Amino acid sequence: MKSNLSSKQLSPQEIRSFVLPAIIAILLVMASITLSGFLTHANGTRIDMLLAAFGVGASLYTILYYQFVLKSPARLNNVRWINAVVSGVALGWLANTLPDQQISLFYGTLILIAIVNSVTSGRWPTFTLILIGEGIHLATHFQQHSLPLIWIQNLSLPLIAIIAAEITARLYDVKQQHINRLETINSFAQGISSTLNTDQVNSLLNAAIQNALEADTYFVGLVEKDQIELNLFFDDGEYFSDVKVPIKGTLGGWVVRNQAPLYLPDLRQDITLEDVGNFIIGKDRTSLSWMGVPIHSENVTGVIAVASYKPNAFNRTDLELLENLAQHATLSLDNAFHHTLVEEQSHIDSLTGVFNHAYFLELVQEQAEQAVIEKNPLSLIMMDIDYFKQYNDAYGHLVGDKILTLLCKTIRRFIKSTDAIGRWGGEEFVISLPNANGVQATLVAERIRESMNKLSISNRDHKSIPVPTVSQGLAILPDEADEIFKLIDLADQRLYIAKERGRNQIEPDITHWQPLESKK
Repeated sequence: MKSNLSSKQLSPQEIRSFVLPAIIAILLVMASITLSGFLTHANGTRIDMLLAAFGVGASLYTILYYQFVLKSPARLNNVRWINAVVSGVALGWLANTLPDQQISLFYGTLILIAIVNSVTSGRWPTFTLILIGEGIHLATHFQQHSLPLIWIQNLSLPLIAIIAAEITARLYDVKQQHINRLETINSFAQGISSTLNTDQVNSLLNAAIQNALEADTYFVGLVEKDQIELNLFFDDGEYFSDVKVPIKGTLGGWVVRNQAPLYLPDLRQDITLEDVGNFIIGKDRTSLSWMGVPIHSENVTGVIAVASYKPNAFNRTDLELLENLAQHATLSLDNAFHHTLVEEQSHIDSLTGVFNHAYFLELVQEQAEQAVIEKNPLSLIMMDIDYFKQYNDAYGHLVGDKILTLLCKTIRRFIKSTDAIGRWGGEEFVISLPNANGVQATLVAERIRESMNKLSISNRDHKSIPVPTVSQGLAILPDEADEIFKLIDLADQRLYIAKERGRNQIEPDITHWQPLESKK
């Protein structure tokens, strides 16, 4: 995967500021050539007058280039090769026109123009400019001089211009990369400041890593018990889901255990890390560069890691960038955790820990829609504690609260993680059983009833108190109702039938469902 480091160019103002010292130096050299031409022209040589004209023309060209072309990226892109050819030809003419004792002015100008063009036009137009200028010079100059020393002098100085241009280009690239990284961090920080969603944080991290780093693989993982769950995992052009890796024995696990960044530029070398072995996830390829940074707050622990199949793909500046991203991500993930916790608590009945009426109704509607789409059954159990008001009056509300909590604990023993319990109101509860038919739902109800019959609790005096019984009404979608509210009404009606039959009953009994199941 290639990063977009070069996609964000410096602004025209920044480019002009960057090259201004070299522009001033070029103008000074041209002024020197112009002045020299005018002074020596008094002696009557036509060449000196041409040099003076060249100095004036080159100065005007430089000023126009700086003031007009460099202010517009579009103009600069359109003329950069034309400028390279024109400047190269002009420099070649200057080299062949200057007296030998002033040839240093040519090389000084060549180096300065190479520096400016390496920033404004790029490497290849700059190298072309140097080759054209020196090529024209050498084509005529070597016919006049054959001494090896002259050859060495005329070849070494253009080489210096090429080196100066390359150094300037690299410094410019470093500056661009630095600006791009700052923009990446700033953009990421602004993006996550307004989100409380973990998936969106991962999406923004994904974009930031792709934009700023040349990584073949990367992941964001959060600790779940003794494993790291990779919420975002990209490897060699492909995203992977539902991936978990052990904490022990992995590089990511080392970062988590030590809560410290890990920078491994070349994994071909022998690396000794405690409890870390060779562990491959994603594609069956071994990374040769790896770095990871910890995510750690009061509620969130994890790791962000990037890797490459090439050695020495990252540097310390890349590690600092990753640490900055991790710091912002940690804060956002912690905020998302708190938001999720508060949101979950708003769905929960504070006494019993089951879903409250409003949220359970929302949840069971989703379950009903899913059941209709997938053509699977959805069973509902409406449940009420028998004579609960009298029980409260006899033993007190604290004991009554204990009974409500005890009932919910009992229900949880007999249902699956995909099932749900809701407090419908007071001592009335409702249970949804996705993918459970009537027979299965009746068996669950019967186990709950029998368990409540066997339970007992103690009061403050440590005396045993009987536990009240429960009555239950069952209904099934889609066999008996085609939408959730009809299903709830039917289960509620059957609950009252169970109560009227004498309580501690289940309505209907298991024989009601057997004919329905035999027809399928």
